[in-house]
Amino acid sequence: MRATRTLAASTAVVMGALALAACGGSGDSGGDDGSVQMTYWHNSTTDDGKAYQQEMADAFEAEHPGVEITLQVVQNEDMDGKLQTALNSGDAPDVFMARGGGKLADIAEAGQVMDLTDLVDDSTRDALGTTVEAFTVDGKVYGMPTAVLPGGIFYSKDLFAQAGITDLPTTMTALEDAVAKLKAAGIAPIALGGKDAWPAAHWYYFFALRACSQETVEAAATERSFDDPCWTEAGEQYAQFADLEPFNEGFLSTTAQQGAGSSAGLVANHQAAMELMGAWNPGVIGGLTPDGEPLADLGWFPFPEVEGGQGDPTAMMGGIDGLSCHVDAPAECPEFLNFLLEKDNQEGFAEAFVSIPASKEALGAVTDPALQEILAAYEDAAYVSVWLDTLFGQNVGNALNTAVVEMLAGQGDAASIVATVNAAAAKE
Repeated sequence: MRATRTLAASTAVVMGALALAACGGSGDSGGDDGSVQMTYWHNSTTDDGKAYQQEMADAFEAEHPGVEITLQVVQNEDMDGKLQTALNSGDAPDVFMARGGGKLADIAEAGQVMDLTDLVDDSTRDALGTTVEAFTVDGKVYGMPTAVLPGGIFYSKDLFAQAGITDLPTTMTALEDAVAKLKAAGIAPIALGGKDAWPAAHWYYFFALRACSQETVEAAATERSFDDPCWTEAGEQYAQFADLEPFNEGFLSTTAQQGAGSSAGLVANHQAAMELMGAWNPGVIGGLTPDGEPLADLGWFPFPEVEGGQGDPTAMMGGIDGLSCHVDAPAECPEFLNFLLEKDNQEGFAEAFVSIPASKEALGAVTDPALQEILAAYEDAAYVSVWLDTLFGQNVGNALNTAVVEMLAGQGDAASIVATVNAAAAKE
């Protein structure tokens, strides 16, 4: 499978200023007795996820006497902001979650992340294949990927059947028809965690992926110009779709992943039929079902084709999650990352998070039907881009996400999205 290839355009050098101070370090990582302390920030909030992270830390400590790893759970939506604050204050964690793209390029430019180019084990590099390129900036490796996370639409097979939907939507017209059938059946068609901004912006990303050519998307990442008409067209198409009122009631105040009332929780409890999300979603949804088990009727299909767009209808968008070491982390930090990417440990990752591991050697552990459908689509995709907020970096990405939510709230439009993003890019 090509699930180990890098997400196209993810290595674009988007060197926008993130206002990260290139000073300070992660603190004293050695004890008076010669022991080594490392702090590790992760975003695993489910019981299985937290248990996996603790198990990995304990196993590494057992193999490396004198090493102590302190784990800290940071809610996903808070990770980027808290990390930026920690880097600015000189109190950064030794190990932290990295998303690649422009966000990682910003941190690398600020001199805050360790160069791992010569510290990736040969066995790790072979297992990762080209996914490591997602964490490569100017030819240097600054992180190791742990999960491949293409996006698409997750849906409840039971609710689709209840609404009389027999064929999965392959075009936007068909998706609109499915929305109408679900509403007629008294079912909320689509769950959306608008409070967290990025889930709402995901819809714009995919409309842009269909409206804009691959060359246009990649050019925007490097040139920071969003004047191509396709960016406005994407916003207009999104606004037209939103006018159908496809989202759950109160979607602007709904969180994405926090509790039964979140967008993932609505799908988990059959309160909504669909959610546009990345490949981490089966694990999140499974943790929010009444019995805490994977949703038995969960399915997946790619974002539909949009008529008249310049983008390839098979193109996908997603992310590659990984881990990086702070520039002043101890030598054991890259050893820990290599350890996490061993075959058995990546298989454990896939099982704990119900997700797609970055290691091609561990893909056999992917048994969830929805994830298997994602891998099949990924195999056939013309190209795959990282999420636009990751590709464009923290400042421009946040401006984009906020502008999309403002449009949905009636405080902006397609043109204001482009204007806001252009203004943010001009400040870089």
